[in-house]
Amino acid sequence: NFITRLSALCLRKSKMQQRHQSTRRPAVPLGSRILTDPSKVFEHNMWDHMQWSQEEEENAKEKAAENSLVKVQWEDQDKYEREASKYWNEFYKTHKNRFFKDRNWLFLEFPEILPEKMREELKTEERSSEHTKINSTNGFSHKNEMFEEGEKYWKKNYGGGSTSIQGHVYNENQSKSLTDNPQGKNCGEELGRLESFPGSDATYRILEVGCGAGNSVFPILKVLCSTPGTFLYCCDFASGAVELVKSHSSYNSAWCSAFVHDVCDDALPYPFPDEILDVILLVFVLSTIHPDRMQGVVNRLAKLLKPGGMLLFRDYGRYDTAQLRFKKGHCLSENFYVRGDGTRVYFFTKDEIWNMFNVAGLTEVQNLVDRRLQVNRKKKVKMQRVWIQSKFQKPL
Repeated sequence: NFITRLSALCLRKSKMQQRHQSTRRPAVPLGSRILTDPSKVFEHNMWDHMQWSQEEEENAKEKAAENSLVKVQWEDQDKYEREASKYWNEFYKTHKNRFFKDRNWLFLEFPEILPEKMREELKTEERSSEHTKINSTNGFSHKNEMFEEGEKYWKKNYGGGSTSIQGHVYNENQSKSLTDNPQGKNCGEELGRLESFPGSDATYRILEVGCGAGNSVFPILKVLCSTPGTFLYCCDFASGAVELVKSHSSYNSAWCSAFVHDVCDDALPYPFPDEILDVILLVFVLSTIHPDRMQGVVNRLAKLLKPGGMLLFRDYGRYDTAQLRFKKGHCLSENFYVRGDGTRVYFFTKDEIWNMFNVAGLTEVQNLVDRRLQVNRKKKVKMQRVWIQSKFQKPL
């Protein structure tokens, strides 16, 4: 239908604008801008698929070993663990939604976020316009148009006075019939009988763990809000981050439920049953958790996936510039550090990721080391970035 085609078209246009300024199409996975002439290194901000020499690898290991010599005192380590949510709340109180950029690259590297039918239509749209030059400056306006189309869809189907209750959308008459209970029964009990959890009527469900201020949430909603049957859950254990998401002008409980949740607390229930999620997005989140608790987190998330569901992962890799820049006295344990603001970060190898997800019963679809060269053209500074990008699936 028109809305789905529009979503696919706008998605294709918007995803071309980041980190690839030429009209050449980026390749998946992990980009296609290759540095072949070192003299041109400052012509772009980022170069893909960088290969490290043995000397560079050894230098990185030495720097990491050096900045790990002095460990944080045990009493301070305990404080950073106990008060982790406090430090992240302070982070979002200070930076609000200004610190991170929207992750418009998500659909390029993780097309699995989209329902299968939408992915196929996207491929068709792309094939039909392989030789079309995309004007990247129009990306933002197209995304706004797409979101407006989503709003029109809901207004057309549910009316301008629609009400969202527990993830369901009702028009004025439906909402009135639920709240005007002639028997005087408790409204909450009546609603609970009709629907047991937010998004219960959806056919395609996504959970983003560690949603922060919504830098993944809103790029996803701009595409999925016009697709009936989809629902996005997002959680963070920093209540300040969840409030930023809920107060955003694009947030709508008709197709999204944001909630506070500590993924390290196994006893804490999710607001939906196990085995209902099609996709879990875990992007730059697992690295903030103490290494001793990571396996438990992955095990619990795996239970939320339906058979065939996909967990999409991206996080810091071993010897990333961010790791090598730490000074002595910031190391908590091997490859685990605390920043000046009290937030923590771990730097993974792809073998560690494979082991964790394999123990959780998930099957590898992709598990890559993403090495890039990031440059500051103004200051003539080069930074070796290392990330791990992975996709793991729950067996059918």
